[in-house]
Amino acid sequence: MIFVGIDVAKDKHDCCIMDQDERILHPVFTFANNKAGMQQMLDAIDNAVPAECTGQSCSDIAVGLEATGHYSYNLLKALADHNLTTYLINPLHTNLYRKGLSLRKTKTDRVDSTAIAMMLIHDRSLKPYKNTADYTDELKSLTRYRFDRVQDRARLKISVARLVTILFPELERLVPDLHISSVYALLSEYPGASYVAEAKLSKLRELLELSSRGHYSKDKATAIRDAARNSIAVTMPAKSLELKCTIRLIRVMDEEISEIERSMKAIMDTLNPPILTIPGVSYRMAVMLLAEIGDFARFENADKLLAFTGLSPSTYQSGQLVSTYCHMEKRGSRYLRYALFNTTRFVCQWDPAFSSYLSKKLSEGKHYNVAISHAAKKLLRVMYKMQLSGEPYHGTPK
Repeated sequence: MIFVGIDVAKDKHDCCIMDQDERILHPVFTFANNKAGMQQMLDAIDNAVPAECTGQSCSDIAVGLEATGHYSYNLLKALADHNLTTYLINPLHTNLYRKGLSLRKTKTDRVDSTAIAMMLIHDRSLKPYKNTADYTDELKSLTRYRFDRVQDRARLKISVARLVTILFPELERLVPDLHISSVYALLSEYPGASYVAEAKLSKLRELLELSSRGHYSKDKATAIRDAARNSIAVTMPAKSLELKCTIRLIRVMDEEISEIERSMKAIMDTLNPPILTIPGVSYRMAVMLLAEIGDFARFENADKLLAFTGLSPSTYQSGQLVSTYCHMEKRGSRYLRYALFNTTRFVCQWDPAFSSYLSKKLSEGKHYNVAISHAAKKLLRVMYKMQLSGEPYHGTPK
């Protein structure tokens, strides 16, 4: 066997090649993150194969690298194109293993690549990377980009509310919500009480009727203009410009988010996962769960999936001391926990079995968030079984 450890970085990677006896077959070297560098790495692996093993198959070569997100995508593709068995290792795992090799505080890229190669030799629990779910990377990119866009849009909406408080504070009491198309149309054309007060009533009425699709009439236009004429707002052209630009950015983000969601919906229509049959599970949350978890079959049991999600409780025992107040580990993807907890809240509202389970935990005196975490674990176990069996949701025992 030949074991290759690669420490991944942005512009270059460090590589260590060993045999099963921990003998260095090739000096640790650095190769660039480009086509020539990839070829240099592959040639080094070929040259490291002993002369008596020239017929050695690629299955006898194990390549390990840390799961460093987008930095490892291109390297993974190059290794897959050459049918090399690849292992994606959790960086936390390699960090703890490296610290166990020496009492000295040593951390370099070359040391890391050597530690990864040694992990491949000694840790038999590692499993080869298999991207059996072709949709995983694409869905993960879409869901995380949508998540970030929604967060950015929320911050912009807070800015709109702040600016309206300065420029036209009375408006908020005249409309059901500041963030509707009719209000945005009004503020884009008249960004402040002073602009609304000077507007012609006919033009104001026409604008509101068109943007609200006939919901607002002349009475609403009159009420808004009268409020503007009696407003305590100050006239600040700079703030008015900021308001117009902020609304324009929100509209652009609305279009981006809609486009992302259409792409997500198209993939979900093709997959049609069983978890969508659970009451309260929307396709937006389901797609995030599938993107972050990937292939459910790669987990031997539901407990390992819980550990991957970061929902398993931490444990502490020393001598006769056993901690009874262990917190959730919260390791892994924060996007996954966000999607799971939000999904659990809706499932507990719509499904009688989960609603009863949540009530039971609350009756035991548990905090709402703790009770939801218990329901989330239960929901994840149900999803795990459904995805493996392919069967729709039939309810769970109360």
